[in-house]
Amino acid sequence: PLATARKGQERPAVPGIRKQGSEGMMLDASQYINQVLHGKCEDVLATIPSESVDLIVTSPPYADNRKLAGAYQGVPIDGYVDWFKPIGEELFRVLKPRGSFILNIKERAVKGERQVYVLLLILALKEQGWSWVEEYIWHKSNCFPGKWPNRFRDAWERCLHFTKTPQPRGFDMYQENVTVPVGEWAKSRLKNLSATDKTRDESRVGSGMGKRVENWVGRDMVNPDNVLHFATESGNRDHGATFPITLPDWFIRLFTNDPEHIVLDPFLGSGTTALAALDRDRRWIGIEVSDHYCDVAQQAIQKKQQAIQKKQSNQRHVCLPDPMESPSEGVLMDYRHEIHDYLVEKGEREE
Repeated sequence: PLATARKGQERPAVPGIRKQGSEGMMLDASQYINQVLHGKCEDVLATIPSESVDLIVTSPPYADNRKLAGAYQGVPIDGYVDWFKPIGEELFRVLKPRGSFILNIKERAVKGERQVYVLLLILALKEQGWSWVEEYIWHKSNCFPGKWPNRFRDAWERCLHFTKTPQPRGFDMYQENVTVPVGEWAKSRLKNLSATDKTRDESRVGSGMGKRVENWVGRDMVNPDNVLHFATESGNRDHGATFPITLPDWFIRLFTNDPEHIVLDPFLGSGTTALAALDRDRRWIGIEVSDHYCDVAQQAIQKKQQAIQKKQSNQRHVCLPDPMESPSEGVLMDYRHEIHDYLVEKGEREE
């Protein structure tokens, strides 16, 4: 039921660009895992088995009429929620019970006023059964300059976190994978603790909040906050709206921890999410409606795979002698030869 996206062009077996299967026909795992699937995302999603995806990370088309070079029109603002509803239903179906869905999106401003379609979309997704667990803010540390009489330049976007359950332990989350250094403040602040620091210090305004400073002692790494500081993508691979690879990479680390976990991007674009999944040794699925971006993504993925294979081939392990022992001259010579061959192989030393 599958065919390559374009006749006359050779494609590698994995990953490949594939047309969606016939309506109502589910694909086998080998037909959608590590594949760029070409077609409308709601149609292609209908061919992916239920509860087969661990994480969804995506940035859907803009809510406007802008046309990206070589690509597709944006979605009209007034119809954005209705357009996304059937997609949301399919995403809910293919996501595993303990999976997560990250939606990167930002409201447009029209005639000086922010539109509310993102808020309406959140409500519509909740009606479908999604739980809105968190909102991460992507701070674009190198946002584009601009000047408006009634507002400032856009320096952030939403990354909405949805799951199938609101229960704190009802979905997989690996916080230890995204911890950050505790900071320089801890060196002086934790050096001499007061009696108050060693007990829970309740808020004096009766908010129920409190802190115990002693809990920070001995910690080198701590959990981050929900503001992510990542620069926008400069090498955008012929795509006018790419997010940086650091963005999907962060969520892949947070919500997956196994090479068997599958990451889905139903609006793959130039392939950034798939590239991040490859970097983290995760399986992936990409869906893209544009022939042009299917080709762009495919080329980027092939280049990434070649780089990974080259890196793996260069990681030849050299066994050095135990420093506590006194090896014979013959053994030392063997080590010298092994190290020499390794350096030659890496091109760091001539024959």
